[in-house]
Amino acid sequence: MNSPQTGSQKPSRPEIIKPKSSLRYASLLRLIRPIYRKYRLRLLLGFLALLAVDLLTLTIPRYLKQGVDSLTQGTATSSSLMLIGGYIILTGVFILLFRFSWRTLIIGFSRRLEKILRDQLYKHILKMDRPFFDRHSTGDLMAHSSNDLSAVQMACGMGMVAAADALVMSMAALFFMANISLTLTLIALIPMPLLALCTWKLSGKLHTRFDRVQEQFSLLTEFARNTMVSIRLIKGYTREQRQCSDFDDLGREYVQANLKVAIIHGLLFPISTMVGNLGMLLTLYFGGRLVISNAISLGDFVAFITYLYMLIWPMMAVGWVTNLAQRGITSLTRIQRLLDAVPLLPDSIATDREPVINSLNFTCRNLNFTYPGAKVPALSGVNLEIRTGIIGVAGKTGSGKSTLCMLLARQYPLPDNMLLFSGHDVNRFSPTTIRKQISYVSPQPVLLSGTVAENISLAVPDAPDEAIEKAARLAGIHDEIMAMETQYQTRIGEQGIRLSGGQKQRVGIARALLADRPILILDDALSALDVETEQEVFRSIRSRVSILLIASHRLNILARTERIFLFDQGRVIAQGSHEELLKKSSFYQAMARKQRGGGSKTALTRKNA
Repeated sequence: MNSPQTGSQKPSRPEIIKPKSSLRYASLLRLIRPIYRKYRLRLLLGFLALLAVDLLTLTIPRYLKQGVDSLTQGTATSSSLMLIGGYIILTGVFILLFRFSWRTLIIGFSRRLEKILRDQLYKHILKMDRPFFDRHSTGDLMAHSSNDLSAVQMACGMGMVAAADALVMSMAALFFMANISLTLTLIALIPMPLLALCTWKLSGKLHTRFDRVQEQFSLLTEFARNTMVSIRLIKGYTREQRQCSDFDDLGREYVQANLKVAIIHGLLFPISTMVGNLGMLLTLYFGGRLVISNAISLGDFVAFITYLYMLIWPMMAVGWVTNLAQRGITSLTRIQRLLDAVPLLPDSIATDREPVINSLNFTCRNLNFTYPGAKVPALSGVNLEIRTGIIGVAGKTGSGKSTLCMLLARQYPLPDNMLLFSGHDVNRFSPTTIRKQISYVSPQPVLLSGTVAENISLAVPDAPDEAIEKAARLAGIHDEIMAMETQYQTRIGEQGIRLSGGQKQRVGIARALLADRPILILDDALSALDVETEQEVFRSIRSRVSILLIASHRLNILARTERIFLFDQGRVIAQGSHEELLKKSSFYQAMARKQRGGGSKTALTRKNA
């Protein structure tokens, strides 16, 4: 199996999620339609407030028309002008109140939508299995949870508002303009086809370019995360300069991807402004002639110019809304692809249909397994039976020991009837049912950045302090915890950076013992312990579980097991007790000679625990 990626390597390029023809906009809407339905009243009130703002804004040119016409005709008085000014101020106050209302209602809705989608994404990720996380890096998942959700929020918030506002304002402005002069309105709209053509051409490229931005953000995030996690390794090998150089390269690629999006974005706004200004130029020329010929009044002309200015905003909004919409659709597509991913180990089997667990045992029947993307099988034709007792799994590095442990712990899917649990095919049980019977400790236990107590009590969050301390004593780590500055409340840093390798393993073992499950799998989880500590831990845990399975290549621990399965190149080449393998297996004898410096067989006899 591939080793975890370190910060000294550039992260591999994640899979680019491109929209397929089968993924229609309707399917994307199905993802957010229930949220819209839930908040439909809030949205209705928000859009009514937005409509009120637009309608009130459209009344201001009418007041200006009245004022200009009264001045032109010589009928204006101080009181009439003050009255018109008062109406404009009062209208502005109502616009302020309604604008606050729609922003609170609609933008607030978009934030709620973002939260709901984030919760769905988080819950879905927690349900996924090991193959899913082999395909998706942490940086890629973080990009979905941050940049993509932010893009969807903007599209469903300000994007939706801008689209509705532009539609209402443009239709209303056109109506009032046509009411003043239909001929002048048609002349002012002559440049509009140019805007439509440019928007159609540019928006097609925006989707692909923004997808590349999100991909580069995933790479950058993953690289930064790996660097922080592996900081001691990087400093140990003096890789700081190289890391800075690689990070700078990724940053430049991210900037370049954003600049390509900015080019499209930067073209849409100037084109929209140019179209509006061309319409204004035509209006000034032809509208001025209409005023001179008394076809329209000067007040009509001022009102028409004001409405045309209001029409320029919808023209500019076309570019902005197109940008937000394309970003939102791209991100929503990426999120839906993630939510559509189905775990290969679905935990959906009804409990009442599961077989009864009568005994604790595993049986492998011609078990074959190949990691996704690998060409060589990790396990091939494995036949063995694991029953109550202390079982050893031995073999060289890469022989299949860890693979067997992960399959027993239901980390990867298997075909039917290759692995049995309690006499039944494991696929008849939900993975959770089997995992609740097993505590699994890997060679490098995953530790949180919290306290020692929080790490030990991960499986039993409400465990009392006495139980946590007891588990730590059994794992041989209690005295060292008590020597820390704040003992069990000491924060150990991300991945237990403040602990040694042996301390990490014993915290992992204490966590497994506190979970109090009948099967304990130690996947080379004693490798960082000295012989004395290893013997102490072994004596503490051997009687506390029904099945203790130890995967190791160290004979001093294998000698204490009742039965050993010897692996080589994914196959079981021998099985028996420690003494039996020393007699009949040349492979096991070679392992013993290498570890004991060529000592005699008599020196390798089984020790009393």
